[in-house]
Amino acid sequence: MGKLEIVTMRIMTVAVLASLMALPALAQTAPNPKDPKGYTVEDVASIATLPAAEPAAGRIAFSDHHQDRLADPVSGLMKFSDWALAKPVQKQFLGLFPDYDEASVTVAGKTRKKRMYVFVAEARFRVERAAEAIDPSRYVSAAFLEKLDPAIKHRVIAADDAVPNKSAQPAANGAPGRRWCNGAGAICIHSTYKFEGKLPAGVQLVNKLREGGRKISDTIEFESELRVVPAAEIDADGLAKLTGIAAPVTGVVEQNIFWVNQVMPFGKLLLVVQPHPSETGKALVSAFMALGVEADLLEKKKEYGQVPVLRNLIPAQLIAGKSSFNIGNSISAGLPKYARNSIRAVAGLIGAP
Repeated sequence: MGKLEIVTMRIMTVAVLASLMALPALAQTAPNPKDPKGYTVEDVASIATLPAAEPAAGRIAFSDHHQDRLADPVSGLMKFSDWALAKPVQKQFLGLFPDYDEASVTVAGKTRKKRMYVFVAEARFRVERAAEAIDPSRYVSAAFLEKLDPAIKHRVIAADDAVPNKSAQPAANGAPGRRWCNGAGAICIHSTYKFEGKLPAGVQLVNKLREGGRKISDTIEFESELRVVPAAEIDADGLAKLTGIAAPVTGVVEQNIFWVNQVMPFGKLLLVVQPHPSETGKALVSAFMALGVEADLLEKKKEYGQVPVLRNLIPAQLIAGKSSFNIGNSISAGLPKYARNSIRAVAGLIGAP
């Protein structure tokens, strides 16, 4: 087959895909799942600046920082380097580890950092029982993660099968001083999520137009460590600064996403349990989510904007949930909606008797 025929076939394929994507979807949005506790989400600037006794029962105080001065106006994400300087306490606890940084790469003999942006969401909610009665180990399972978002499928894997643990050389996301998923109260999880709605067709279209470039998969695969943080590792003073609650820390659960097949260099879910500062027998739970996104992908607005059929696939718009391709309640809905739904599910599960 000659070059002209190959080009013609590629154009025809793109045209067919574009016409299919132009068809109206049967349902581009789905109703938010109602959690068993009926929590209402209320936007705040930051949970760390809230009065320590807030929010009230049945409320979730939530912020995804999309209006922060550091945030990109389209995506709502912050440059990792700006975030690290302006919010060192967040960076300490929401990176994979306290001194986590952007990876270094060497190209043509020159070393530079592989830049990324970070999405950060934080929330606080009240639980109608004592902090000491909340057992963190109940939330260290693949079943717990699947209840947060049924669209993402999880399975437990052996620690030796985790990608960084199999590497003979030090991995960029290797845990300093230990191996991922080792120790009591820790498990390794392999997770899979396939983009929903018209996004798989959009991914196929992008790949057809990017001849010779890195292909994008319509499925995100990632590996993580889910664990109860041992008492000896809990920095109670630092966590009090992070949560804005000057009270003891009775339990911490964290999910460290240390390997992703594309787009995201890292991720973190952190849950901190503390007694209510003014009401005996009640607890406050602070939940945090941080997701890194490759800067090279996020900044492709010019490249995508020049192709009419790709204008709704600009990565920053997709991530922010501002594209006609966004759908559902999971990652395909955009990170802000995904974070809200996940944290609402966390509140429903921990808040349940």
